Formats: sequence, C-alpha cells, structure tokens
Amino acid sequence: MPADHILTYALAMRGGVEAALGRMLQGWLDRGRRVTLILGEESGQFQGGVPRGVDMVTLGHQRYGGLCTALPGLIARARPDVLFCPGNHYTAMAAWTRLRLGGACPPIVAKMSNAVDRGDQAAMLAWGQRRWLAGHRTFLDALVAMTPATARAAQDATGLSVAVIPNPPTALPGKTGDRPRSSGRRILGVGRLEPQKRWDRLITAMTKLPEDIGLTILGEGSLRPALTAQIAALGLTDRVSLPGHSANAPAAMAAAHVLALTSDYEGVPGVLREALAVGTPVVTTDSSPAVHEIVSDPKFGTIIAREDVGALATALRHWLDPVAPRPDPVPQPGQDSADRYLALFDSIVVARARREAGVAGPREPTLDSAAIGLGARAVAIARRLTLRPAL
Repeated sequence: MPADHILTYALAMRGGVEAALGRMLQGWLDRGRRVTLILGEESGQFQGGVPRGVDMVTLGHQRYGGLCTALPGLIARARPDVLFCPGNHYTAMAAWTRLRLGGACPPIVAKMSNAVDRGDQAAMLAWGQRRWLAGHRTFLDALVAMTPATARAAQDATGLSVAVIPNPPTALPGKTGDRPRSSGRRILGVGRLEPQKRWDRLITAMTKLPEDIGLTILGEGSLRPALTAQIAALGLTDRVSLPGHSANAPAAMAAAHVLALTSDYEGVPGVLREALAVGTPVVTTDSSPAVHEIVSDPKFGTIIAREDVGALATALRHWLDPVAPRPDPVPQPGQDSADRYLALFDSIVVARARREAGVAGPREPTLDSAAIGLGARAVAIARRLTLRPAL
C-alpha cells in the first residue's frame, strides 16, 4: 500500500525551500504518484519550477495564518496518503493540522531546512526555539535532514529518529571547464535580501578590498532600501550592484570568481553546493553544521566566524588572487532523493495500515498539553505576522 497521493504546501514559490520542493515534485510525478500542492499565492521566482501535472489549490494570498487555518479542511477534503511539510517555517501549520484533524490526519513527514541553533536569537528566543523543537515528536511521524550533521542536531533537539535525504540537485549550466569569467574580479552573493543573510557584512568587507574588486548580490527582499543606503554611505555605488532575482543563478556562479555567503544561520545552504558544482570557490560564515560537510576541504573555500569581517575580507582576497587554484567541480548529491522520500512515505503508510488492522507497530504521535500550548501560541503569532521562510 504505497503513498499514492502526496500533499504538500507553501505560501509562495519564492525561497530555497520552495525551489527544492519544486524539484522534488517532479521526481514524485515521474514515479507515478499523485501530488497536490496548496499555495497561498501563485507567485515567486520559483513558480515556474512547479511541474505540470501537479494538482494545485491556491488561496489567493500569502498570509501565514490564513493558510494555516485553511490547511486542515483542505487536507480533509483531499484525503492524501501523506502530508509533506517542506521546511521549518511551515511546521506550525503541521502541528495545527494534527491538532484539528486528530486521528483523521494523514501521516506527516517534515524536512529540517534550518539549523537547530540559530545565530540571530537572544537567549530567551533560543530557549523557546528548543522547546518548540522538542515538541515536534508529538505531531510528526518522521523528520528528514539533508546531511548527517544536521540529522544529528535535529535528533538531539527533537528526540525523533531522523532520516538523511539530500535535496534534489539543481540544474546546472553546461561544461564548466572553459566557461568565461566575468570581467574584472567579481564576488557573487545569492540569496534573499533579508536579515538572516547579513549582506551588510559582505558590503562592509568591500571597504577592505582593492577598488578593482566588485560585488553582485542576486536576490530580492525587505532590506533592499537599507542595503542600498549602506552602499551609498560607504561610497561603493560603482562597485556593488543589487540587480534582483536571476532566472539562472548557477550560470552567474559559473562566471563569478568566488561566491560569498555571510548568513547568521542556514540549514544546508544549496548555494554552496551549486557554486562548488561549477568549480567556483566559496567563502562562508560558520552558519550551520552542514557548512563543514560541504566545504570539506580547504581547496573548496574558506569558513570564517560570523562576525569577523577582517577574516571575511582576507579570505575573499585570497580566492580573488589570479594565482589561487580553482577547485574541480564537486558533484551535487541527491540524484536518488525522490526514490528515498517515496520509500520513507511508503513505509509510514504501511505502518499505519498495519496499526489500523490491529498489528503492532510504531506508536502514532499524539499531541500532549505542552505541545498543544506551544502550537497554539505559534499559530496565534503567525496569524498576526506574515513570516518569511529561510533559505
């Protein structure tokens, strides 16, 4: 009894979590599964990544609380075999759905898309985050992480057994060995213009680099006015550009001399894998355990402390040196991700069928009072705020 019908959801196809979800959907369709995608709104730079053949339900808005409220009823009508929560940003919706539907809720599988320990949280918020993660075992049937280190951290935080399944690989440009480089020495950043990414660090580091070095940051977000003002105040208008989203970021990575990621926190940053896959070195903050798994050799790039702008500038200068060796392209993992997810879904659906038939099996998650309280508070906050997902 496989998971023939998979239902998943997102506010809009606008971030790295959603881009990976679009690639996953194609794999599930190719293997004969029915897929339903509930969207707050059909928008975002990755909307074109939703494959044909997906059953889409659109609410017409991007309000977190609105999608959270509507989700249980939509799931009850669709009656999927399994519910897939694509990232940390969406787990409050999963908890609310489990609470509302109770025993009628399909099995829920979630992906851990962000680091357990975030670098931007005060002590009280970090404590609350830990409590929230500890409650995940009461409403999730399974949890997936993208690397072994993130799986270990997720297991410690949630008490769940965590499967390791990488994201499906990103489509890359053709041959990379003879690709043209951008004119001049150019640093590339790729990601939303949001506080998590800390592009202000990278812009500040530009003041410590020679004037022939330029910076391009591909992405869009709420911090565009602040970053534009910072660029002007530092006299970097001629050296730093913010062109917005790119339809082909991997091609820009292939043309760049170095890719920089300066985030406070990440899950498993796909941009690092993509850059290394086209033979471009990376400079990154120590924003998650997965960073060390990706930049596993000094020939791939440099990992620095989050707040060390001096070290950031030094590392960038090193990789921009014309004599610095380029890394050989590093293949992306995840070619079999769709199959591995489907095997997990099928095992959970079969286990539930055995329980319903009276055959002993793993205990079904049940929400205790503490988890209900945490979930209710999360939903109440979500109703008042339009939260942005992390990459």
